[in-house]
Amino acid sequence: MNPSDVLTPQVSVLLPAYNAEAFLARAIHSVRNQTFTEWELLVVDDGSVDGTAALAKAEAERDPRVFAYSSQRNMGAAAARNLALEHARGRYIAFIDADDEWLPQKLEAQLAHLQETGASLGYSGFWRVIDGQRRRVNVPEQVTRDQLLYGNVIGCLTAIYDSAVLGKTRMPDFALSHDYALWLDLLEHGPALGINQPLAIYHRQERSLSSNAWHSAKGTWGIYRNYLKMSRRDAARCLSAHLLKRTFRG
Repeated sequence: MNPSDVLTPQVSVLLPAYNAEAFLARAIHSVRNQTFTEWELLVVDDGSVDGTAALAKAEAERDPRVFAYSSQRNMGAAAARNLALEHARGRYIAFIDADDEWLPQKLEAQLAHLQETGASLGYSGFWRVIDGQRRRVNVPEQVTRDQLLYGNVIGCLTAIYDSAVLGKTRMPDFALSHDYALWLDLLEHGPALGINQPLAIYHRQERSLSSNAWHSAKGTWGIYRNYLKMSRRDAARCLSAHLLKRTFRG
């Protein structure tokens, strides 16, 4: 089914998936179980070699709000999200990865918060699960661009923005920290507002790129130096604060 055949949703959810057959259904079902129902889910199989594409297609056949797309090659998560964004019709753009999970009230709570406050970018707290151990990640009620330079507090699985205000903004195409680069771009228009309540679950995969502290720091450094064109001194100061904040947040 084509998106044009379905009533226009309020929220477009972007989901890149690469070799995610083992857990993709959990992510999709967590979107399907939302108390807010006016959404569309755009799943992009990013050149997987397992059964990811077939699973996404089967889920799309079960629910007219789910759409499955495929890339012939592995493009990377940023490009896959941007492909989904090209097809997005909702005013609000939200993100979930194949190994993430949303709690049922996630969209309802965030949309109410955005509409009540007039914010154009929102985020929330979440649960981080590593090796079966669950830890709550708290977030501040507000973050500005200058503050975010010294530590990312916006979990990609919790982010949502208003494209009517910010436009359909593409993620910069970096292998790592592309979501962080996007938040910095969006924050040029004003602060983001957070809900300090866990509304999602981040299931950490030890073999994933983001689970490697060195790769994560390298990605953040690349954003500072190559994307923002910061001096080495300024980049080092921001990265030091970023890593310190990451240590305390876990």
